[in-house]
Amino acid sequence: MSLKTAKTWSIRLITVLLFFVSFYFSHVFLQSYTGTGKPPAPSKTACDGWMMSKKWEALGFNVSRNTQLFLRLGDFFWKDCSSSLPLPYGIKGSEAYLLKVLASAASYRMPDSVKSSLCRTCVVIGNGFSIKNSSLGGAINKYDVVIRLNDAPVRGYEDDVGNKTTMRFFYPESASSNPGVHNDPDTLMVLVPFKQQDLRWIKEILNDEKRERKGFWKPPPQFWLGNPKQLRILDPFFLHQTASRLLNIPLKPKSNQNPVHPTTGILAIYVALNFCDMVHVAGFGYPGSRNPKQPIHYYGQDTMKSMKDSYHDLSHEADAIKRLEDSGAILLLSHPS
Repeated sequence: MSLKTAKTWSIRLITVLLFFVSFYFSHVFLQSYTGTGKPPAPSKTACDGWMMSKKWEALGFNVSRNTQLFLRLGDFFWKDCSSSLPLPYGIKGSEAYLLKVLASAASYRMPDSVKSSLCRTCVVIGNGFSIKNSSLGGAINKYDVVIRLNDAPVRGYEDDVGNKTTMRFFYPESASSNPGVHNDPDTLMVLVPFKQQDLRWIKEILNDEKRERKGFWKPPPQFWLGNPKQLRILDPFFLHQTASRLLNIPLKPKSNQNPVHPTTGILAIYVALNFCDMVHVAGFGYPGSRNPKQPIHYYGQDTMKSMKDSYHDLSHEADAIKRLEDSGAILLLSHPS
């Protein structure tokens, strides 16, 4: 055999070996989640794995890790907005509020430390009772991006939920008056505007204007001690896509129907799928117990009764999360052994 032929066969052999090594590691990684074993640490190997790359095909809709997540002042300056829907699925009619909010907020960018990662490993932490006594805190802190929801506390629950927070999704009624208590100094506070009053609220906060209390199902904080430099406004495009493509719920319900909107939890999962290479979730799902006094969160005493009149279809969202899990798009963190 000539030297040239030998080199050619060597290159082919190495390529085949690398493929099988990648396949093996990704297969082992996925299999480790099928039981109740200890969740493996997120790794570059897992992101490169052949099976992980297949998740994009399984989703059936376009997502891209380069998608701009937050609204920018330039989206409204010197041009007319093409949005045809009002909040929560578009910005029609809210442009004036957005201009003032985005002019007051310092930035719309993602920190370079997060954006530059070659393999973005993300975990979305739901507020469900299932994460209580899970001892997942150490595993959660190892992810590049940790997304939390609403006013869910961290202090006092570190063993189960960790203490790292990269982004926190919230809206006025779910806001904490002092975000510094349960977040890191560099946590991005991501406002999810469901209605025009939500933008009015943050405008009044940022500009220290007279607060208007009407239009909220629960009184939001009258003072918000968050850092404006860490504030971001999520593009309603993601709520639109979560509703229309992931949940298949009508954007314009019939006159005799109450509107149904995605929860911040399922929204955060969809955003993570657009931004991250690997998406894991924990703390999702409500208790199956018929006991009306059964708590639904890992904190506090709220029960399923408190969700009775909400604008969410929780069983429908549970089915959607199960489909994402079955397709390999997300992985559910289990309790460590």
